This record gives sequence, structure tokens and C-alpha cells, in this order.
Amino acid sequence: MAEGNRIGVVLGSIRKGRINDRVAAWTVAQLQAHGFEVDVIDPADPDLLPVQINDDAAISRLRARMEPLAGHVIVTPEYNHAEPGWLKTLIDAVTAEWWTRPVGIVSYGGVSGGLRATESLRVVFGELHAVVMRDTISFYSPWRKMDEQGNILDPDEAIAAQTAMEVFSHRLHWWVDALAEARLARPYTPVAR
Repeated sequence: MAEGNRIGVVLGSIRKGRINDRVAAWTVAQLQAHGFEVDVIDPADPDLLPVQINDDAAISRLRARMEPLAGHVIVTPEYNHAEPGWLKTLIDAVTAEWWTRPVGIVSYGGVSGGLRATESLRVVFGELHAVVMRDTISFYSPWRKMDEQGNILDPDEAIAAQTAMEVFSHRLHWWVDALAEARLARPYTPVAR
């Protein structure tokens, strides 16, 4: 059973020296400032990395981590106009844990800010019976704009990103509450009876 405002922040990269850590650190700090409890789900975590080779024990650990979550925020780069393959593998490793949960997306990349990865993920999560939020946050060239801890260096850009996160978080809270109430009132199954 999903618990209150406990959100999974799912990282999208396992590359060495990844920028994902910076963007995720900013995202986690912002979500916590807006009242969410955060569980970071990192596909590079040694306990979860074997998900990439369909390891049953790792998939069970992933399920156990995701089952109590009320929603998810994906922090993803864009590789070749889509999300990274290891993120897609992690997403595809479980099914019911996504059902009727809101999913928000924070993306980053070059000039597109990762928006093509965002659009690709919308289709994936629709198929998984998740509710993808309309609002997204994207960063272009965060390797030039964020320090190692995820602080945005330019004050004006920091304010703009925080303002976007206020809207994002407000709407994420609404979807978390609305979908939790709906699941409680009527358990969800995607199979027609």
C-alpha cells in the first residue's frame, strides 16, 4: 500500500561521472522542501544493478522498494533522442508498482534539455497505467550550470527552476492524493472483468 507523500526519485543514468547525480540532488532537495519524503532509486546501486540482466533477486528488491511509494519522479538524461536503455530496463522490470501512480519527469541534456526523452517516456508510462504529469522540468547543459552538489550557479536560473518546481510539486501533491484516494476506494486492475 502506498504511503502518503513518499516519492521515488528514479535516476536515469549509470554512466561513470554522470551529471545525473547533480540534477537528482537538486530535485531531491526541492521535493523535500515541498513536503515529500524521498526514496532515491538508483539503477547503479549494487543491489539494483543486476536488474539490468533480469536477476530475480534484484527485481524483488526493486519491487519491495517501489511498492510503498505514492508516486515517482524520473530524473533522466536524453541519449540519442530517448531515455537511456538502463532506465527503460528498470522501468520494464516491474509492472504493478507503476499502476495508478503519478509520474513526473525532470530531464536534462544539450539544447533540447532532454525533452525528447520526456516525450518517449510519456508513451511508456501510459502503457504501464501510470499518470504522467503534464508539467516537466528540463535543464539544458547542466554540466555548465550546476555545481557538484546540484546547486544552480546563476541566481536568476535558480529562481526560475525553483518557481517551476513549485508548480510541479503542487500538482504532484494533487495527483498523489487523488490517486491514493481512488486506489483506496476501488482497487485497480487493468484487466476488464
